[in-house]
Amino acid sequence: MRNFKILLQYEGTRYQGWQRQDSTENTVQGRLERLLSRLAAGPVEVQGSGRTDAGVHAYGQTANFHMDTALSPEELMEKMNAYLPEDIAVIEIREVPERFHSRLNAKGKTYRYRVLNSAVPHIFERRYVYAYPEQLDLAAMRRAADLLVGTHDFAAFTSARKGKKSTVRTIDSIRIESVGDEVRFTFSGNGFLFHMIRILVGTLLEAGSGKRTPESVAGLLESGLRKEAGPLVPACGLALMEVRY
Repeated sequence: MRNFKILLQYEGTRYQGWQRQDSTENTVQGRLERLLSRLAAGPVEVQGSGRTDAGVHAYGQTANFHMDTALSPEELMEKMNAYLPEDIAVIEIREVPERFHSRLNAKGKTYRYRVLNSAVPHIFERRYVYAYPEQLDLAAMRRAADLLVGTHDFAAFTSARKGKKSTVRTIDSIRIESVGDEVRFTFSGNGFLFHMIRILVGTLLEAGSGKRTPESVAGLLESGLRKEAGPLVPACGLALMEVRY
């Protein structure tokens, strides 16, 4: 059985996230598995580097699958792209050692969140940005972001119910840039909790619009209380950019 590693891009607007679900066939993982199972004439399970939520996009999602096939990686990629919907594409494929696992072997990830900081709508970008017209203080958001970098308990920044799993994560960097009338937030770290980045962005936007002080972010890390952090911003602005191994 051969092990294939693929690099994927998808526009997540119409999908119910990455992970296959019993209640719907409309997930990215589900689409891939159905296609590969047909090509292999038997069940194929696809392992992703992690789950992306409904409506979240990917420029660099990594996945792997084991498949008994005589096709070369190039031939397999050609067939996959011929039959996948137009909003999912395999942009790279290669054969990897048997034990490679896209999730378990991942060392870090980078996500980007795009905010349209303008009162004028961008019609052709509306699926990829969150429109937030209030004036933003980038310096204040950067001060708040500096307090989030490092290894912390991010319990206040997840929608997941409290359980036995650790909520400690390491954020290596948070970059906040102004690009035209967009503000772009780029997060790199060893992993992220359920809804973590979208809550972080909601909190940083509050700091940027004067609804909280940048210094208050330190208290959120200490409290671990979700209700004290900022809102969950929409999924449309978020994209997985890279998975590192």
